[in-house]
Amino acid sequence: MLSDVQIAEAASPRPIAEIGETLGLTAQQLEPYGHYKAKVRPETIFEREPGAGRLVLVTGITPTAAGEGKTTVSVGLADGLRRVGAESVLCIREPSLGPVFGIKGGAAGGGYSQVIPMADINLHFTGDLHAITSAHALLSAVLDNHLQQGNALGLDPRQITWRRAVDMNDRALRHIVLGLGGRIDGVPREDGFMITAASEVMAIFCLASSIEDLESRLGNIILGYTRDGEAVRARELNVAGAMTLLLREAIGPNLVQTLEGTPAFVHGGPFANIAHGCNSLMATRAGLAFGDVVVTEAGFGSDLGAEKFFDIKCRIGGLSPQATVLVATIRALKLHGGAAKDALTTPDPAAVRRGLVNLAAHIENIRGFGVEPVVAINVFGTDSEEEIAAVAEAAEAEGTRWARSDGHARGGEGCEDLARAVLAALDTGAADYRPKYDASRSIKEKIEAIATNVYEADGVDYQARADKDIAQLESIGMGDTPVCIAKTPNSLSDDARKLGRPTGFRITIQDVRPSAGAGFVVARAGTVMTMPGLPKVPAAEGMRIAEDGSVVGLF
Repeated sequence: MLSDVQIAEAASPRPIAEIGETLGLTAQQLEPYGHYKAKVRPETIFEREPGAGRLVLVTGITPTAAGEGKTTVSVGLADGLRRVGAESVLCIREPSLGPVFGIKGGAAGGGYSQVIPMADINLHFTGDLHAITSAHALLSAVLDNHLQQGNALGLDPRQITWRRAVDMNDRALRHIVLGLGGRIDGVPREDGFMITAASEVMAIFCLASSIEDLESRLGNIILGYTRDGEAVRARELNVAGAMTLLLREAIGPNLVQTLEGTPAFVHGGPFANIAHGCNSLMATRAGLAFGDVVVTEAGFGSDLGAEKFFDIKCRIGGLSPQATVLVATIRALKLHGGAAKDALTTPDPAAVRRGLVNLAAHIENIRGFGVEPVVAINVFGTDSEEEIAAVAEAAEAEGTRWARSDGHARGGEGCEDLARAVLAALDTGAADYRPKYDASRSIKEKIEAIATNVYEADGVDYQARADKDIAQLESIGMGDTPVCIAKTPNSLSDDARKLGRPTGFRITIQDVRPSAGAGFVVARAGTVMTMPGLPKVPAAEGMRIAEDGSVVGLF
């Protein structure tokens, strides 16, 4: 069987100018990065009259460690829609190098449902993540230089909330002490790194509506506090303009194609367990301007990426989604039904049926946002017909449309039934999108709304640090923003061991940090970390370039 990278490298992609032409883009409106990828100039999106594109979100049930193939389903669905006559456009996130070289893999889809050039997209692509990392690093450097040069703003080194970022899984950088060595080497203080996908610069990049908005949001970043509790922002260091300059090229959405030639905007890459988990607003608006049906994807399950898509991205961006695809796999349902992790490929219809409670919870979550789900059963070769039938019966019992998704093995052809089901859902016009909470409520009320209505927790407990953080944020006017909860993706609760549809639990909030430029606050639940680590055997150990120049080991 061919690997993903072998399938991708055997493809014969069309020149990117031809892909642009299918969207009505001229060569002058594209900035080519080689033959098969390009950026769309931001002004081109602004000049285009708003289209009548219909927005479809792809999310999933609570996943296994390997993920359930949401990106693969998204790509297959976009191809399937074209096959049944819809002018579809795909809008997904860019991969982070951390997971690529770690354990989870990239974010270009898989099998015969991929975006290409796959190797480029999963590695340096057009340099967007490097630009975001550099802009973040510039602010960090200027901040510490400000401390070194006399600290005219009175920033308390013990109350600095801005941490450093790098696009790699490196657990040794989670907690560091810097400024050691002597007077000329900086002011000693504690610090740490997060992965670039969790950076506020990434969140701002993905929510900015223009270059001007980007610079304004970057200036609003809160770096920390004075000893009197006053917030110190990036604009006070006069560096937002330089950060914007570093991001000037990156902000244009990247245009590529699927294996079947469907136009795809791949842009931005926040994680959904520690950030808001959606591709850039700029790219989504481009899709809506140039396409009839726009397929986008949010990370992890409905409790993470989808909740943040509805409560943060749609609210800030003024989007109105019309349908949602809920990806379910037999292996994940078996896990939630009590099957051992090493037995997920062994037929076990009883375990699947026990695990269907997790599917039901996610269906209810999506309906809670006023959008009807379509269940996509992402099939694998190890799935039995009895197991698939059990999921189909459960979907029908819930009153939801469902379809098999076989994009990995068959590309768009394997997703035609799913495409028809999605179009049928769109044609009902029944969607009535609504956020889960009123943003003007207190921070605790918003956290509790998510915890009780989405996670189904009995309530929320706050560590002393979180109570202090909330009081400080509300005192500086950050109380009326949306809330982004960072928690484990492996459970509806904040405890990864609680599978299925947990009951009788409470959520614990460790701390709450400002993301003022992005326009929300981040509440950290349980033990989730913003800097992942590498596994015992990183995927990087199996990667190389073969003698013929082909890529080996990249999935």
